[in-house]
Formats: sequence, C-alpha cells, structure tokens
Amino acid sequence: MAYTTIDKPTDYIRIQTWSGDNSADREITWTESDNMQPDWIWVKRRSDTANHRLADSVRGATKILRSDTNGAESTETDDTLSFDTNGFSVGNNSGVNKTGDTYVGWGWLAGGTASSNTDGSITSSVSANTTAGFSIVSYTGTGSNATIGHGLGSTLSMIIQKNLTTGTHAWNVYHKNLTSAGYNLNLDGTYAEFTSATTWNSTAPTSSVFSVGTDTNANESGSGHIAYCFAEKKGYSKFGKYTGNGNTDGTFVYTGFKPAFVLLKNANGTLNWNMQDNKRDTFNPVDRHLAPNKSAAEIESSNYNVDFLSNGFKIRNSLTVWNGSGNTHIYMAFAESPFVNSNGIPNNAR
Repeated sequence: MAYTTIDKPTDYIRIQTWSGDNSADREITWTESDNMQPDWIWVKRRSDTANHRLADSVRGATKILRSDTNGAESTETDDTLSFDTNGFSVGNNSGVNKTGDTYVGWGWLAGGTASSNTDGSITSSVSANTTAGFSIVSYTGTGSNATIGHGLGSTLSMIIQKNLTTGTHAWNVYHKNLTSAGYNLNLDGTYAEFTSATTWNSTAPTSSVFSVGTDTNANESGSGHIAYCFAEKKGYSKFGKYTGNGNTDGTFVYTGFKPAFVLLKNANGTLNWNMQDNKRDTFNPVDRHLAPNKSAAEIESSNYNVDFLSNGFKIRNSLTVWNGSGNTHIYMAFAESPFVNSNGIPNNAR
C-alpha cells in the first residue's frame, strides 16, 4: 500500500497572503501554477484587529461567520464575494482588504456543489471530498438526539460546528483525542475541554454519520447549522495529541509530512487556540501567532517558536499555550508535502 495517495497537498489546501488596496472587487489568486477553486475560505487581517472571516460554498460566499465570536451568520456584500477558479474575491471591507493592511487566507477544497444526504436521521446537504477527507455539512436542527450524514466514508477525526441562525451560540469542536465523545471545546473561547453530553450525544462519529444531542449550539430546533468535517488521510492530514514538557526544547510531534498549516489547543488549559502556517513564515522558526478565538493582530515573537520539519513539527517554546508541562494538546495539521510520496521517495527537511 502506498504511503500516501496525495503527493500534491496544494490540490486540496492553499494559503495566500496579500496587502489590501481597498478595491470593491479584489481577486486573490493562489500563487501555485495550477488552479484550485476553494469551497471553504478563512480570512484574517494580520496587521490590525479584525474578526476572522469564514465563508463556504454550501452557504454562499457572502454568508460570513466569525470564529472569534458566537454571533449568527451575517450577509456581507463587501466581504468575501466569490469562490473563483484559482482563488477567491473580496470586497473593500477592512477585515479583508483595507489599504496598508496585510492579510492571510486559508482555503480548502471540498466537493463543490452540495447534494442531499440521508444517511442520518436528519437529512443534510453535503459537499464532500473523500480523497482529502473534508466535507461541509449543512443541516436544520430538530432539538432531539439525531445523526447527520457527512459523506466522507471514513470515520471523522474532528468537527468544527456552528449554529447559523441564533446569536450567542458558541462554536463546537469535536476532536477524537479529547477525553471522550462526551467532551467538547469552543473555537471562539479559551475554555479547557469540558463535559457536554448533549453536544455530540456522547457518541463518536462513524464512517457515515456524526451525532448531535439536544444542545442548542449543535441542534437547535428549526435553526440552520454548519459543520466542517475532517477525516485523517495519511501523508496529507493528521489529527492528534501530544503532551507538553514545559521546556524550550519542546515536544516533537510526528505527522508523517512537512506541515503547511497547524491549528492547536491546550485541552487542559484556559488558553487561546493557535494557528501557524508556511506562508506567513517561509522558514524556521515559525513564530507568527494568530488565534481563531481572538480578533487581535498577528504577533511575531521568539516566544512562539515552532519548527516545521519534514515529518512533523517541533515545539521550541515553553509557553503553556503550546507546551504546558504534562498538559494534553490537541491539533489538526495539513501537509506541505508528504514525508514519503506515493513512489516511496522521501522529501527533504526545510
């Protein structure tokens, strides 16, 4: 069996930085030579305070969610405007395109136009990419215990989910390495993992469905909900955990690939999330910090040093956010390139 079926991760995930120009219809084009039309876009202003912007092709480009707030979906005609053949377009909203400010956008490929899925007790609308293990799932809540089809044909490792209709409902995060399926994290908050049997109905996802309980964040009757679902793919994505040691010579985390993007959280601490990538930092140490639960500008500091290596990442700081001694940290990571490609050829370190 080949080590990986994905030799070219940029077919499925891309990252782009740009400087704002205040134009009303600005095309953000991937720098890669071939095309990739994303289905999920996540944008953050780096140089100043601004909400994170999340848009997807299932809800429509102008339907914006903010990962650092618990607010409902809003329609913004000057924000993310379209998903393009090789990138996406933004308007002149200061959160995406203000003159003099710098930005980053992360884009994932799902399955394009969504289709109806009846695998669960709730019929869902699903855009699924089974090769990359990523689907976007839209559904209407019932308020009672239910299952929802995700379309990936593989057991989910992580779910990021939001109530679209009603404000003041937190973002839910399921991760396979939390204590159990009866535990939850909030993407928009700093809480440590907490028991919440009514969120995922204390039931781990299967290869066809995930479960929700009676929690209004995850399954409010009559409200729309969105779930970004991930199944691990060898050599391309990894969803795992590591134990911090509290030292600047920190934990090495094996992923089986050179990372392009890492999102992580200290599951035991009341601390920020952290996201780092290979476009804001093109060489080691990777030290530019953004937090999906905060609107704050990017921070660059040696206090946040991490090395992206050919087969994983190495913590080079002692901060509790990344490296709390004895703490469990959960993460999701996507590849720049696999450690060994489908022909058995190793890739080089950075």
